[in-house]
Amino acid sequence: MSVGQRSDPFPDARFLVEIDSLVVAGFSEVSGLEVELETEEYAEGGVNTHTHSLPTRFDYPNLVLERGVTDSRALWQWIEDALNGRIERKSGRVILLDSIGQEQWGWEFHEAYPAKWSGPELDADRASVAIETLELTHNGITVMEGLPPR
Repeated sequence: MSVGQRSDPFPDARFLVEIDSLVVAGFSEVSGLEVELETEEYAEGGVNTHTHSLPTRFDYPNLVLERGVTDSRALWQWIEDALNGRIERKSGRVILLDSIGQEQWGWEFHEAYPAKWSGPELDADRASVAIETLELTHNGITVMEGLPPR
């Protein structure tokens, strides 16, 4: 990037979710894109000014995907298989798009499977979209490779 060239952040409202290379649904919200390094406190004998904070392992919370209920049964079939004891791990991507719909940034999640599903809250007094929530347990998040260079 040359001096004086501006790089605006990407908006958070344009994104795709792919699971096993298929765009499975138009999700309205994704949360849980997090990585946390767990630490262990160690009080060294004779050192009274502080404790040492030692790194132990990384923790990845569940990904939480929300979408409007549709007639697509692909995700429900994955959940139903898990309910019947057939846990199938799948990898996927969360991809940020720029203002013209081009992939610009993204994260890959690895070996995920459904951990929780919540159906919509139904209320005849509201005229909102019925939203279902899917939580995925996974084995890590990495930045996607092969996107436009920075």
